[in-house]
Amino acid sequence: MSKKSSVYKRLFVLDTNVLMHDPTAIFRFQEHDIYLPMIVLEELDSAKKGLSEVARNVRQATRFLDDLLEQIERPEDINQGLPLPATVNTGNGEVNDASGRLFFQTQELSISLPEALPGQKPDNSILSTAMALQEVHPDHTVTLVSKDINLRIKATVLGIHAEDYYNDKVLDDVDLLYKGSFELPPDFWETHGEAMDSWSEGGRTFYRVSGPLAKEWYPNQCLYTEGENNFEALVRRREDETAIIELVQDYRSSNHTVWGISARNREQNFALNLLLDPEVDFVTLLGMAGTGKTLLTLAAGLTQTLETKLYREIIMTRVTVPLGEDIGFLPGTEEEKMTPWMGALMDNLEVLTKPDMGGEWARAVTNDMLHNRIKIRSLNFMRGRTFLNKFIIIDEAQNLTSKQMKTLITRAGPGTKFVCLGNIAQIDTPYLTETTSGLTYAVDHFKAWEHSGHITLLRGERSRLADFASGVL
Repeated sequence: MSKKSSVYKRLFVLDTNVLMHDPTAIFRFQEHDIYLPMIVLEELDSAKKGLSEVARNVRQATRFLDDLLEQIERPEDINQGLPLPATVNTGNGEVNDASGRLFFQTQELSISLPEALPGQKPDNSILSTAMALQEVHPDHTVTLVSKDINLRIKATVLGIHAEDYYNDKVLDDVDLLYKGSFELPPDFWETHGEAMDSWSEGGRTFYRVSGPLAKEWYPNQCLYTEGENNFEALVRRREDETAIIELVQDYRSSNHTVWGISARNREQNFALNLLLDPEVDFVTLLGMAGTGKTLLTLAAGLTQTLETKLYREIIMTRVTVPLGEDIGFLPGTEEEKMTPWMGALMDNLEVLTKPDMGGEWARAVTNDMLHNRIKIRSLNFMRGRTFLNKFIIIDEAQNLTSKQMKTLITRAGPGTKFVCLGNIAQIDTPYLTETTSGLTYAVDHFKAWEHSGHITLLRGERSRLADFASGVL
């Protein structure tokens, strides 16, 4: 690395998993310099084969590096660092905030690590390189960037400044995530009632609300008031300080059910209103286990597929990340391989088909009919597909990356509705967190779109045992 680099005060050493996670990472450090140890290139080379998301990211990262290397005129120019382009097309939009340089390890940088950390392991080789850079460039702040928590811990113990890769974080704190609902203040009717218009249209009741409070609302946000005068509505349209809101349908009555299912609380009622609205193309439901995400979604999907014929079929999929040890190879067709992962689907279908009514013959007929209209598909074969007039359910969506989420949602053709279910407190995918999950990404980026809706379910409705276990375990 050249002495010319001394004018740059921050130097980021990238771990391999950063490029595996985001191949555009080399363009995400604005005016600062980036350093790639040789062991990182070795690990990228060993991970390039295969059809997994990681392998695709590795191949894309190496293509970016190859494009940068094509700009050099003489081999010795590598020692001066490759200037990062001000604008680069990443395939998912343009990145235009890079102005630093990219340095490759062109000479041996050796420093003795503690005897407890021999340098043969790739992680320890990266640590050794970072420590050597600190000695060679004392006027720089050398920062090791890694998604590996253990590597960051070891770096901190050795006196190396280490950070996580933050560019993929949607929010600084998951508590800031859009909840989908808004409690109106107790004096709402006094402060907004005089300038409010109301009318009925097609059996639905609408209000036009004006005032500063309307500026804080998002399309299809759920509004409610507590107390005796219970008020529940959805924001349908908003312009500056004026919003049009609509009273929601009440699905808590036994006379107004969805495929035999009644809402048991306010949030479930809001969820059913969003799921049954043909103008809402994308719905996200968050909530802990037992809040009714899958049951409500299946009930709404069956109603709109078999009764109103709005959709041709239901397609359900999920990420196949095991809770415990992987059980290995599963024989059979795509649907048969996915069946063990779809226990939630089967459990909820038992509730919806009412197995105690109609006898064995009626149950068999019902199950055959549902089998023809509910398809189980693997995420691995979604790329390149287009879904027309389908009701798509993505279960356990918290285990998707933002890139995978984009790949799936862009499969939607005309007349298709996407529903994403998940609990961001239960993420099983390595290197994903509550603030970087694809589900968090989708909730935050879709909240202002007029054809999307979101609600966070708060209360578990399984049993008193499940509720108690959720609170004390």
